[in-house]
Amino acid sequence: MTAPTQYIEVDGDRFAYRRWGKPSGVPLFLVQHFRGGMDNWDPLLTDGLAEGREVILFNGRGIASSSGTPRNRMEDMADDIATAIRALGLEQVDLLGFSLGGYQAQEVTLRHPQLVRKLLLLGTGLRGGDPTSDPQVPQYALNPVPTLEDFLFLFFGRSEAAKQAGKAFWERRHQRADQDPPSSPAVAQAQFEATIAYAEPLPGENPYAHLNAITQPTLILNGENDVMIASINSWHLAQNIPNAQLLIYPDAGHGAQFQYPERFLKHAIQFLDE
Repeated sequence: MTAPTQYIEVDGDRFAYRRWGKPSGVPLFLVQHFRGGMDNWDPLLTDGLAEGREVILFNGRGIASSSGTPRNRMEDMADDIATAIRALGLEQVDLLGFSLGGYQAQEVTLRHPQLVRKLLLLGTGLRGGDPTSDPQVPQYALNPVPTLEDFLFLFFGRSEAAKQAGKAFWERRHQRADQDPPSSPAVAQAQFEATIAYAEPLPGENPYAHLNAITQPTLILNGENDVMIASINSWHLAQNIPNAQLLIYPDAGHGAQFQYPERFLKHAIQFLDE
């Protein structure tokens, strides 16, 4: 709620970040979803994680409070993340990517493997993965100003309990007084272009074989019915990353970690500490 927004300058652009928690070992670096900024994270989760380690929230080039022209390739976004990690004076991080941030986190790990100790992939897919089959997703995901109803449809399960968990998340994430500004339409366009390009599978008998190169311990999480990035993609990730484990939360969707924050904290802390 109170960690100051700070900036690092890279090639004339300013990357916004917040860093707090218990300095002990490897920090946890978080990369957010489509159009998301630092205040799209759940403070219950980030503060819970920060009790045992430093947590770093980050806005990529041109996103929310960061300056510059937004990137439209996952590879370029990943290189920016690697540059930011080094600019912060860090030799290694644990890397958590949610949704579009999960694509970027995979690319950081593949392109800059020495920077990543452990990897957490939440509600995400993989290059050339299975597309969503829900035709309603664009009308909710592309609203200029996302609403509670958009988040409930896209991120949470369909039961009444899931909706109540979604509303509780919505209240928590709006509690900070000086909220990050919303991302511009240019961010949405650039990230949409990057997502379309990333949907193209690589050639070969197994288009996911490139993931064999990710040797870091990896925790994969999704809900049982992710309408944004089909849940089957989490299975593909777990099958092709050699040292991966997969969690599927019940009655949950794209933002399973926001629907079950206490459960996810236990799983994430156990994974990071073991």
